[in-house]
Amino acid sequence: MRKRFSFVLLLSCLFLNIFSGIVLAEKIELSFWHAMGGGTTGVIQRMVEDFNYTHPDIEVSVQYKGSYRETVNAAIAAARQGTPPSVIQSFEVGTRQNVDSGIFVPFEDLLVEGEVNWDDFLDPVLNYYRVDGKLYSMPFNSSNAILYYNKDMFAKAGLDPGNPPTTFEGIREASQLIVDKGLAKTGTTWALHSWFYEEWMANLGQNLVNKENGRAGFADNAYLTSDKSLRIIKWWKELYDNGLWVNAGIENWSQARQNFVSKQAAMLITSTSSVTSLSNEGRGQGFEVGTAPMPIPEGQERNGAVIGGASLWILKNKDETVEQAAKEFVKWMSLPENQVRWHKATGYFPIRKSAVDLLKLEGWFEDYPNYKTAFEQLQSTKIVRPTQGALIGRFAEVRTIIEKAVEAVLNDNGSIEDIMEQANKDIKKSLEEYNRVIK
Repeated sequence: MRKRFSFVLLLSCLFLNIFSGIVLAEKIELSFWHAMGGGTTGVIQRMVEDFNYTHPDIEVSVQYKGSYRETVNAAIAAARQGTPPSVIQSFEVGTRQNVDSGIFVPFEDLLVEGEVNWDDFLDPVLNYYRVDGKLYSMPFNSSNAILYYNKDMFAKAGLDPGNPPTTFEGIREASQLIVDKGLAKTGTTWALHSWFYEEWMANLGQNLVNKENGRAGFADNAYLTSDKSLRIIKWWKELYDNGLWVNAGIENWSQARQNFVSKQAAMLITSTSSVTSLSNEGRGQGFEVGTAPMPIPEGQERNGAVIGGASLWILKNKDETVEQAAKEFVKWMSLPENQVRWHKATGYFPIRKSAVDLLKLEGWFEDYPNYKTAFEQLQSTKIVRPTQGALIGRFAEVRTIIEKAVEAVLNDNGSIEDIMEQANKDIKKSLEEYNRVIK
C-alpha cells in the first residue's frame, strides 16, 4: 500500500513538474518602437495586443518614440549601448542609412525558402525596399501623396466636384476662381516638405540624385537644377506670389491640415494616410472631402508615385530566438487581414494583393472612393528608377537642404536658379562626406 502511494505521488509530482514547465515557461520578450502618433497610436496598440493574445509564447511591448527621425536615432543609440529594441518602424528614406549602420538583420536572411509569398505583395512597394536585390525590411505602412479638396466649395465656385484638377494649370485656375469668389483665403496648401517635391520629380520621370537615383552606387550629386525641377519650383513660387498657396511652414503638417479643415484653403496635398481622419473631420465641419491624384504639368507623361511611409526593421540580437520571434511578429503585421484593418483605420494602402482582393470583395472602394485614389495611383506607377525612389545616406539632411532652398525661393532671397544650384552644392557636400565615412 505504501509502495502504491509512493508511486502515485511520484507520478503526480512528475505531471506537476511537466505542467508547471509548460505554464511557467518564460515568454520571449520583444520591444517594438514606432512613430505613429495621434489616433494611430491606439490602432498600433490594439494590433500588438491581438498579436500577444494569439502568440502566448511571445510578449511584445510597444512604445511610441516620436517622429521617424527620433525613432531611428533612438534605435541606433540603444544598439550602440548594447540594449537595442527588437523591432522598429523606420521611414522609407532611412533605408540607406539603416543598411549601412549594420545594426539590422536583413529580413530575408531570417526566412526559409517559401516562408513568405512575395508574389502576393505589390511590386512598387517591394521595389522601393530592395537594396542590391535583397529585402532588408518588411513594408508596413505604405503611402503616397494625393490631393484632397472641398467638394462643397468646388460646387459653390461652379467647378465640377466630381472632376477635380489633375494638372499644375488646373490647380492654379481652380485656386484663382475660388479666391476671386471669396470662398476661401487661398486655393491650396501643403506643408513645406521635400517629400512633395520628391514625388513631383519622380512623377515627371526625373531622378533626384545621380548613380541611377543611388541604386547603382553611392550617389554624390543631385538634380535640383534640372529643367523638370525648375518647372516644379517655378509653379510653386507662382502660386505663392499670387496668394493661391499658403505656406504652412517647414514640415508643418498640422498647420496645413488645419488650413484645409477650417476652410481657409479649398485644397490640400498630403499623405493618403489621412484619408480616414480628413474625411471624418470634413463631415464634422459640414463639407464633403474628395480625393484626386497628385497634379502634374499639363501634357507631361505621368510616371507615378514613390512609396512613402515606413517599414519594419529587425535589430540584431545575440539571442537568435529573439530574432526569430521578431520575424514572426513582423510577418503577422503584414497578414492580409491585418493590412485590411490597418488600411480602413488610417488610409495607408494595403501592400498585399490578397488584401486588396478582400477589400474589393466587400465593395469597399465603391462605397468609399476616397480610398481608391492612392491605390490607383500606385497601380499605374511605372517601375523605373525615379519612382523606385532615391537611395541615399543622410536623406533627412538632404530634405532639410531642399526645404530651406524652397523657403529661400519663396522669400525672394535670390534667383531660383542660383538658390537651387547652391542647394545642389550643399547636397553634394553632404553626400560626399557620408560616402567617405561609409566607404
